[in-house]
Amino acid sequence: MEGVSVRRGDTTLLDSVDWAVELDERWVVLGPNGAGKTTLLRLAAADIHPSQGAVEILGSRLGRVDVFELRTRIGLSSAALGLRVPSDETVRDVVISAGYAVIGRWRERYDPLDAARADELLGALGLRGLGGRAYGTLSEGERKRALIARALMTDPELLLLDEPTAGLDLGGREDLVARLSLLANDADAPASVLVTHHVEEIPPGYSHGLLLRSGKVVAAGLLDDVLTDENLSATFGLPLVVQRRRGRYTAWLR
Repeated sequence: MEGVSVRRGDTTLLDSVDWAVELDERWVVLGPNGAGKTTLLRLAAADIHPSQGAVEILGSRLGRVDVFELRTRIGLSSAALGLRVPSDETVRDVVISAGYAVIGRWRERYDPLDAARADELLGALGLRGLGGRAYGTLSEGERKRALIARALMTDPELLLLDEPTAGLDLGGREDLVARLSLLANDADAPASVLVTHHVEEIPPGYSHGLLLRSGKVVAAGLLDDVLTDENLSATFGLPLVVQRRRGRYTAWLR
């Protein structure tokens, strides 16, 4: 992204953002409510276009590419996507349908190889044996993991995770953070961007950080360089102290 701004009426959601994600990087995007995190991710998902500036995704510039084709190369998991999944859809079909760019199976005929890959991904995310269950019967944590499996179904070149641990209890959060850490440390995994409000939810293995406040970049770069007391305090508007221990971050009011 170069000089990217997004405006809706008189409201500026993103303001002159410069940002680059390389193929082998794992980024976390942090900021308070209204900082522009979801807008940033929607741009990265080729879901919206900028009001100003240039966005290039996987070698293609928005405005000069068929976004429907581009989106097949991007894996996305978000709460908004989860709300669109029919409650009676089987978990396996939720995952497989990503390869057909649809939500909710209709008359598509799925290949047995697709089902095998979906079951493999579900197993890797702790949902082994749940492929035949209805999506609506899953717990919140299980739904989040099913959506991540869906995002990985097409073997994407870019993985976007919008608050994957939001709404989970402590056990569910820690389980998912551990699984995301394994994925982040996999050399064959795609470039990844994870959006969150909380430093405690950053999986070990994530390498870079982008801090946003009021649509503007506060800091961006290597995670240890970005997550400082000064930067985090400026991002959230409070005097904060941040500490790293055993690969995990915590923050508290000074």
